[in-house]
Amino acid sequence: QVQLVESGGGLVQPGGSLRLSCAGSGFIFSHYAMGWYRQAPGKERELVAAISNTGGSPNYADSVKGRFTISRDNAKNTVYLQMNNLKPDDTAMYYCKRLDYTNYWGQGTQVTVSS
Repeated sequence: QVQLVESGGGLVQPGGSLRLSCAGSGFIFSHYAMGWYRQAPGKERELVAAISNTGGSPNYADSVKGRFTISRDNAKNTVYLQMNNLKPDDTAMYYCKRLDYTNYWGQGTQVTVSS
């Protein structure tokens, strides 16, 4: 059974940093590109960062480029999202997902940026 478990969210002041983690199980993690999505209240879910199955070719939404870094450790079946210089507009529930046609989602981890 495919499972994705996100962690690392929290409350942070503007300009602060957080590192999100997503542990995958029930599938061969190293075979899949992975992505981080976010959804703010009243807004559609958006893809903010993606990474290939080998850890190359990271891609970012324009809104996070230069501030967020996606990485992965296939030995630990985990994908990360390092978020720096956080802004109030980054407040959202963050999810990781396999970048394929399936629709497996974790429970998400809440990130709140507020002073």
